[in-house]
Amino acid sequence: MVSLETGIEEYVVSLRVERGLSPNTIAAYRRDLSQYREFLEGREPDEGGVADFMVEMRNRGLADSTVARKLASVRGLHRFLVSEGMADTDPTALIGSPRRPDPFPKALSVDRVIALVEAPALDTPQGRRDRALLEFLYATGARVSEAVNVDLGHLDLDDRTVRVTGKGSKQRVVPLGGKAVEAIFAWLPDRLELVRRDVAGDPLFINLRGRRLSRQGVFDIVKRHAPAADISPDEVSPPRLAPLCAFLPA
Repeated sequence: MVSLETGIEEYVVSLRVERGLSPNTIAAYRRDLSQYREFLEGREPDEGGVADFMVEMRNRGLADSTVARKLASVRGLHRFLVSEGMADTDPTALIGSPRRPDPFPKALSVDRVIALVEAPALDTPQGRRDRALLEFLYATGARVSEAVNVDLGHLDLDDRTVRVTGKGSKQRVVPLGGKAVEAIFAWLPDRLELVRRDVAGDPLFINLRGRRLSRQGVFDIVKRHAPAADISPDEVSPPRLAPLCAFLPA
């Protein structure tokens, strides 16, 4: 068997000459395989070595898609070595591919989202809270974690804007549609009656016990109103409202 370093060089040449891959793609293969070779320094490139390499990649916090790509590079190398008579066995043959995350859910149609947003009845505090929350999600495209962390001081209802804090504590000012502002105004008197005095911060959205609404609470609200809009609860989640924020009427 040839050395792993020699095998990698032969494989890279075949990718360039026989498969005609682009320089950027070849460079990505070379990086993955160099990382693999360095990890196996002093070890045999057997099934255990490949499995340990995958574990190390996951322990580094790499995304499943990145780990899957690195395994594909390693698998391609070993298959090449066997096919060219440079190795007797393929140590990746019995190693399964990492599970790729589910794709980002497709957005619902505008009509169906509007039906969902308008599903909560406005004759109870809970209904007014739910309508305000759904209008907020629809108008801003905010993540659930951003919505539940909005305080009253983050709102400027005169200018129809809200300041939300995203990943890495990065803040941005997001416009609110007219219907979202109207729904929030309708909810505020109920919120004032329900909110506990000892609650941390000054949350815009609270549960009926007066505490800040949780992420799970938001998901429960969205799914609870889905049937009224003729939508299966399994078909809808807050992220599916976000891509449609541009269609919100002013």
